[in-house]
Amino acid sequence: MNEDTIVRIELTEVAIPFKKEVQEVMQGSGNGLGMAIPAEEPWLGGDFVICRLFSASGKAGMSEAFVWLPESGVSPRGIVETIQDDMAPFVLGESAFNTERLMTRLNNNVARNEIAKGLLDSACFELKAHLVGRSVADLLGGAQIRELPLAALVPLHNDTATMVFLAKHWREQGSRTIRVKLGESIERDVEIMGAMREALGNEVRLRVDYNQAYSTWDAITAINAIEHFRIEVAEQPAKASNYLAMAEVQKRVNVPLMAHEGCFSLDEIHQLHALGAIGAIGINGERPGGLSAAVRAIHFAEQNGLGVVLHNQPAGLGSVWQAHLGAAFHSSLHYDMELFGHVMLEHDLLKAPLNYSGGTLTLPEGAGWGVELDIDALDRYSVRPTTVIE
Repeated sequence: MNEDTIVRIELTEVAIPFKKEVQEVMQGSGNGLGMAIPAEEPWLGGDFVICRLFSASGKAGMSEAFVWLPESGVSPRGIVETIQDDMAPFVLGESAFNTERLMTRLNNNVARNEIAKGLLDSACFELKAHLVGRSVADLLGGAQIRELPLAALVPLHNDTATMVFLAKHWREQGSRTIRVKLGESIERDVEIMGAMREALGNEVRLRVDYNQAYSTWDAITAINAIEHFRIEVAEQPAKASNYLAMAEVQKRVNVPLMAHEGCFSLDEIHQLHALGAIGAIGINGERPGGLSAAVRAIHFAEQNGLGVVLHNQPAGLGSVWQAHLGAAFHSSLHYDMELFGHVMLEHDLLKAPLNYSGGTLTLPEGAGWGVELDIDALDRYSVRPTTVIE
């Protein structure tokens, strides 16, 4: 057996609460979620699956999937069961370097399930990086930058002054791009974005996220009503499953649209673009599923003149995933990266926190992701014993 052969998969389901102050701010919105998405259950923290792949040499690669049922449609338990029951036979015994072969076999034998496939793919990337003693960014072509500029997030709140206060705070911390949650009403959207632009000036870039708040025609009216505030991207204004609605909106507004809740695969990216439904592509560890798919999505964006937004609220492994991808493809993205898990979550599951300062994230040094998992924290936040597959 070669030392790069994958011999063991460990999957841990984790629930990490949001910080108390974050929960309090989110409670300030009409539905207590800090966004316009029509979910009924309170959103009190992040649900994750942590994957560790071990090779015959004893080296390990790690990855993270961050899911929320109203968006992802899959739970941590569902991911673990799918990998255990259906995907593990295509992974165990395979070389960690054969990521293309591995993903081809998974795609040929298991339809959809991009989040679970991506979890395995991303862990393979770190494993093979450790096997050669290089960083994941090196395997992606090398880091172009080491200080990655970050966009900040302002949740929807009943009090516009509170939203403006939060935006000014993040500007003072160094962020030059702010994503603002909207969708309560068109009139309220205009009020919020007018206050934002007045308070922040013209040097701060503004993007908005509607979380599927509007019908087709209301979405068109809503975006056109705030366009003069210089909006760089509008995320998911219409129903996630209605690509034709997104296409109709994009035809009638000048602001580039980005799909989020409705885009979990490369095929969906291609279809949305073919319909003229998007002007930017959103990518994270779960969309379109792993580093292999993310690289393909970035190349597709380059070929079709689309910008890329790396965005999520992950824990440490999901954050460093975005850092390595963003550092390697910095010149191809054209938008600042969004990361907010370190602000929202009680713990990031890392032994040493990532370096967030001056509105940037510093790419860590070292092999693999350049971080170490905090096993004590993993045990503390796990919701059931780790699933071991050999």
